[in-house]
Amino acid sequence: MSTKTVSLKIEAYERLRAARRYRAESFSEVVLRASWPEDTTTARELLASYKSGRPTFSDAELDRIEAHIRQQLPPEDKWAER
Repeated sequence: MSTKTVSLKIEAYERLRAARRYRAESFSEVVLRASWPEDTTTARELLASYKSGRPTFSDAELDRIEAHIRQQLPPEDKWAER
């Protein structure tokens, strides 16, 4: 089994250590059983929001989306002569 070395702030280390179920539980075991809530919207939630008429995205979210779109380049035309 290969391993990686990571650096943690003291607060993060203490939280990780406190999350162990038993003294000999490794940090790898703690991390592997951990779950982090995802701040995502499902398609069902998005559709319900759209149908309700309430705003689907905040202005800040729309600004981020638009900025990302502006940064994207069109795909390369694989049929164009070079």
